[in-house]
Amino acid sequence: MRDNGRRLIEDFLPIKAISAEASREKSIRKGHISTLHLWWARRPLVACRAAVYGALVPASRFIPENGPDNKKQSLGRANAAKFMKRLCRYPSNSKPEVKADTECAIKEAQRHILEAHAERLTRETGKKVTVGDIEEGRASRPKVLDMFAGGGAIPLEALRLGCEAYALDLNPVAHIIELCTLVYPQKYGKPDSNVRGMTGPKNEKGETTWGGLAEEVLYWGNWVLKKVRAEIGNLYPLIPDPEGKKNGGYIQSEIGDDDVPPGYLVPVAYLWTRTVQCKNPSCGATVPLVKQTWLCKKKGGKKSPGRYVALKVIARKGEKKVRFEVVEATTEAGLGFDPSVGSKGGNATCPFCGTVADSGYVKAEGCAKRMRQQMMAIACTRPGARGKIYLSVEQTSSLLRSTSKMPVPPKEKIKRRIDELCKRTGLTVPNEPLVEKLTDQLPNYGMDTFQDIFTPHQMLCLLSFVAAMKDLEKYEHNYQGNYLKVISTYLGILVNRIASQNNAFCIYHTGRETLENPIGGHKLAMVWDFVEAAPFGRASGGVDNAIDWIISVIDSEMESIEPAIVKRGSATSLPWGNDSFDAVLTDPPYYDNIQYASLSDFFYIWMKRSIGAHYPEHFSTELTPKKNEAVASPWRHKGKDAARLNYELLMAQSFAEANRVLKPGGQMVVVYAHKTTLGWSTLVDALRRTNFEVVEAWPLDTEMKAGVVKVGKAMLASSIFLIARKREGAETGSYEEVVQPELERIVRERVDTLWKMGITGADLVIAAVGAGLRAFTRFARVEYANGEEVPAEKFLAEVEGVVLEALLERIFGLAGSGVAAVDGPSRFYVLWRYTYKATEMNAGEAIVFTYGQNVELDGRNGLSTGSRALVEKKKGKYRLYDFAERGDDEKLGMPGDGAPAPLIDALHRILWLIENEPRNLNRFLDEARPDRERLRLVAQALAG
Repeated sequence: MRDNGRRLIEDFLPIKAISAEASREKSIRKGHISTLHLWWARRPLVACRAAVYGALVPASRFIPENGPDNKKQSLGRANAAKFMKRLCRYPSNSKPEVKADTECAIKEAQRHILEAHAERLTRETGKKVTVGDIEEGRASRPKVLDMFAGGGAIPLEALRLGCEAYALDLNPVAHIIELCTLVYPQKYGKPDSNVRGMTGPKNEKGETTWGGLAEEVLYWGNWVLKKVRAEIGNLYPLIPDPEGKKNGGYIQSEIGDDDVPPGYLVPVAYLWTRTVQCKNPSCGATVPLVKQTWLCKKKGGKKSPGRYVALKVIARKGEKKVRFEVVEATTEAGLGFDPSVGSKGGNATCPFCGTVADSGYVKAEGCAKRMRQQMMAIACTRPGARGKIYLSVEQTSSLLRSTSKMPVPPKEKIKRRIDELCKRTGLTVPNEPLVEKLTDQLPNYGMDTFQDIFTPHQMLCLLSFVAAMKDLEKYEHNYQGNYLKVISTYLGILVNRIASQNNAFCIYHTGRETLENPIGGHKLAMVWDFVEAAPFGRASGGVDNAIDWIISVIDSEMESIEPAIVKRGSATSLPWGNDSFDAVLTDPPYYDNIQYASLSDFFYIWMKRSIGAHYPEHFSTELTPKKNEAVASPWRHKGKDAARLNYELLMAQSFAEANRVLKPGGQMVVVYAHKTTLGWSTLVDALRRTNFEVVEAWPLDTEMKAGVVKVGKAMLASSIFLIARKREGAETGSYEEVVQPELERIVRERVDTLWKMGITGADLVIAAVGAGLRAFTRFARVEYANGEEVPAEKFLAEVEGVVLEALLERIFGLAGSGVAAVDGPSRFYVLWRYTYKATEMNAGEAIVFTYGQNVELDGRNGLSTGSRALVEKKKGKYRLYDFAERGDDEKLGMPGDGAPAPLIDALHRILWLIENEPRNLNRFLDEARPDRERLRLVAQALAG
């Protein structure tokens, strides 16, 4: 089918099918690139695959040549949906036949892309170009660029679909992740005798044959692990199994291996609480700040009892320090105490005298370096058995007494070993400062440097792994070229994985009984009880487990045709020529949502120590570069206005560069997942002013359902894929005569289409807004009749108003002016509930719902003022009141000043009366006399 220039992504995507698979992918682990190294807001691979395929394949690809003209488009979309459902599946954990069919679909997709590309090259060059020419290297493959590549999901899928993929990022940590995802597996993954590996299998003569990259990383990872175990393994002693005691000794259990002799437990996690000295000078006891003491909470089933394990705090008279006793039961009530009772908001009660150590006192003690840690318990595994075994510190000490070992040696002894290690190796502890928004809490407790994030026990462990890594340089002669550098890079990632689960801010997941990485969120928050991984344990925080995750990713991604071209640099100055790329697909920073550079400092400090010598050009600074990072950071730019202007400038420069390097007719796809209107208007205006026209918008689910319930957060259940083209010319559009009528048509069609697709809530609103932008962005300038330019934020408000009006018609089931009969406050309330349910919102998002409703949030007659306010305003945020909070007002819903009360007021009063005073309901209806038909519409809308 001839390529007429319009791409599939501009016409149709089966978003429900792709979204379902993208959401499922988030729960798939082994071999997925997200398990190599943490990177924030990484998009699902199948969503990226759909975007790459849709941006390169013509819309006409699936339209049948024969048949009725009025059915060709719908048949084409049905054909496209059928194929993309096969293509956009993540293969791991699938049935073999499903996996095989997906691989077959990927090969078909590669063919589709190359056929379309050959046709475009033929038109561009005037010479016939075939798919064979491309496959045999006589013509170029389609070039795809991601200029904010981050974790590498988009370029990886471009590689998978047979494209020439390019990845760029300013951040050094992201750059290393991209190399390990997009270059090294593809270049070094398969066995190659030219690099002289050491670890392959033996031949019949006993000689080592050459292994692939995964085997080399496995070999050297285990080599490092054994070396570190020999150095510091005595700090993590095996614990005699208390259930193995018999006749004064330990029975030989049936299970044992090279590392764990029979009759011993393996420690996998140490559970700690922070402490301060009691505020009462006559007491002076150690006060644990532990928030809760749960260790395991698992409900029982039909075939197995529940398991509830917690620590009971024991404060014995005459002692100055509590003990923690492990208590286990089959029901929560069976424990006999409430494990959730602990410190609240940093305020803790002394268990000996009852004096409260308030948060101000705790902060002062932290700043004075008097905050301490106390071990509460140890989680262990028994070889050959499932589940965790929990031991108190006292019980562990008793079991270890015969071995002359301690659960954890004294802090002073560990610090001496750190000093000796640093002196011997030239390493340094990470004294780099905690800056900006990695955390806004820790400095309040005297934690000013990265060294403060780790206990001495953890610090010695991490530095020991780095030191062992550096010993690999002695074996450089065994390899050709950069092969040892590549292996070391993966071991640097291994160190980062250890650091992410071996710090003083990990929390314990009591359902899965695993460690939770604290840096996975968007900042490092203060915690009062934390868990430390035992590096030699066979569990989620163990190093052998981390090595397995790394090599599984190498194995998964080494089948691409060629490695990607990965560069580090700024998107504001792309190192490629004009008209170089067939498509630019990128997932840029979302205004102020994630501070990538500050977050990645956590990993940068360890990469600098472990692999910095291999990459001096990327690790020469104290911390990650932040000056040219495209995020809105008020603390960096001394105010919100300056931060906004800087973000706008950097995004505009980046999009201008994208326009320069994109071929005429090529696609620009921008992923957006932020709900603030300020973020939207900034992004849209940057696209328009850099000569892009937004032609389509698709919402694709990219989050696990459990991850989207984040009240008050600027998050969506979906990412919006904005599709743009280079705009030709500099035409000015008349708002009243051209833009507004086109906007009405586009938005109403899009709301109708998305509604029928089952897209709802914020995803529908923002996707419809994105589609409506086409009417605005196809012009270089849009003017009112008086010649005044329509600014981006004003037009965005107009688009949102049209979207909300069309949506109200759908919600109420009324067309045309029928919705106008519903009053403004009621329309406002219904729209908010439909779009964001009970979520509180910042002013920018809340104001959107006033567009076209003839209502205001603040002021004399605002919805947030007066005794019968509909909206609560608190600390710059708004939330809707429900009927239980408003309905007891006897005047609510009653007419005033000759005008009927808002329908939502009458409904709230009715609901309250039904629950509390049903006998008074009829009297209220007689006096209030609400429009019962309109009231029914509002009630039905909220119920639906």
